[in-house]
Amino acid sequence: MGDANTVLDAASARHLLRRTGFGAKPEDVQKILDGGMTRGQAADVLLAFKGKKFKPGGKYIEDAHNKWVKYMIKTKLAFQEKLVLFWHDHFATSNAKVENVKNMGRQIRLLHVMCRGSFKDFVKAINRDAAIIEFLDTTRNHKDIPNENYGRELQELFTLGVRDFKGNPNYRQQDIVQIARAFTGWDYEYNSGNSVFHDYDHDTNAEFSSTRGPKVIYQKIPRFPGDPNPPTPPGGFGDAGRAFDANGEGEIEIDTVIDIIFDHKDSDGKSTVARRTARRLLEYFAHPIPDPISAADVAVVDQVVTDSGFDANWDIGGLVKKILVNDAFYATAAVPPFTATTQKSVKWPIDYVVTTMRLLHVKLKSKYQYVAGGDYAGIRDLLSNMGQTLLEPPSVFGWDWEGAWLSSATLLARYDFARDVTSARDGGSTSFRPETFVVTVNNADVQLISLTDPDEIITAVTDILGVTDQLSAVERNALYDYLTDNGAHTTLDLTGAQGDPNDDGYYVRNRKLHGLFALVLQSPAYQLH
Repeated sequence: MGDANTVLDAASARHLLRRTGFGAKPEDVQKILDGGMTRGQAADVLLAFKGKKFKPGGKYIEDAHNKWVKYMIKTKLAFQEKLVLFWHDHFATSNAKVENVKNMGRQIRLLHVMCRGSFKDFVKAINRDAAIIEFLDTTRNHKDIPNENYGRELQELFTLGVRDFKGNPNYRQQDIVQIARAFTGWDYEYNSGNSVFHDYDHDTNAEFSSTRGPKVIYQKIPRFPGDPNPPTPPGGFGDAGRAFDANGEGEIEIDTVIDIIFDHKDSDGKSTVARRTARRLLEYFAHPIPDPISAADVAVVDQVVTDSGFDANWDIGGLVKKILVNDAFYATAAVPPFTATTQKSVKWPIDYVVTTMRLLHVKLKSKYQYVAGGDYAGIRDLLSNMGQTLLEPPSVFGWDWEGAWLSSATLLARYDFARDVTSARDGGSTSFRPETFVVTVNNADVQLISLTDPDEIITAVTDILGVTDQLSAVERNALYDYLTDNGAHTTLDLTGAQGDPNDDGYYVRNRKLHGLFALVLQSPAYQLH
């Protein structure tokens, strides 16, 4: 058992850097160890980033996609990008429907600005985001014919979830209908992306209370006329529910709706929004939490909410810190041998690709952003083949995580990428050049290609890729057999003349060393974290 004061060892430091960034560089791990950092201290350092308001742009959505990937490969603010990716999935919005690259870029900038601040303020800002207004049909929500889409997804996906931890409903159809009334009259300017409120298109009590009733949500509703015992309404607001015109009618109503939702209590009397948000962030940074949620997982969710005060202050950064110091976060750092109960998480395709490019010091080539090796495929095509196209999630539900990332087709796409990036050799920063790597062996810094012992070479490569402690004995033996041709070569020469196919050393480096990197990138140890 550990806590915020637990000093990080090498395995825990690697795990922390993998999950909060794109890979664990040996020098970054060593910095944590040299500083004797605790879980809490390391989390504070990571969360203290001075964020950038990055906005991917371009004439076409492909341009914006590639610019964002390029930015992730080079940025020093990897933790900010990992948070932004989470919120891109949480507030999933696709340009396939929005059809406005500028507004998609503006939304990504908003995610960068709000990613670790107040979640309540974040949701209020999302209400007014042009891309969301288009994607979830707020622009088609008129007083005469209200559109319920945003009222539904606001509760189901962004805040409450359909059911609480005990399986009880968090809202009803009537709550969706009423919330839709609050959002009537909202639209956006196509070119500027500014949200606008048209009071002439807004549902008012004066015009509609006689047919639509009071502007109240989460109140007791009879199941049929004369129902003697209507069910207890969700939210913990009592039979009368809560009025979203209490602060006045008009554009303020959508903020009042959010304030009410954030006061919502589940059937345990706990904050519904806090619990659900904490669970999703735990699943993102730690490991999947299956339904029905176990008592142990409920305890972890409640602990990080209580320790951070998230159910009162709504501070995302504070909640994330408490996750990063919790034992549940470090559970997936477990080393072999693994059992059926070992917790692991599958890397997202974007995480897999960006981590690899950063650890291998390889950049994408030209304005078309392709990998300069193998099939010379564009990065957007590579990611799409793996199952993830940024700025175009498959639905409002975002992407399916964990095992859904893995199929025969998507795994093959990952293997092809590993082959392509390790065979990129056309010179310059877009090439993979293992001869430039310096590694630490027996407390001395040496060039990777100066090593001759196969075991030392394997350790050096797996250290570079941050998975030395995650390889099973079977996997390591397979790498040894590959590198030594099943034990035929007990020493290796990696120092041959670059570009000389007749030099044995060059052949070994060009084939075996590049191949070793590819095999590790394709290994289960590298696919999981």
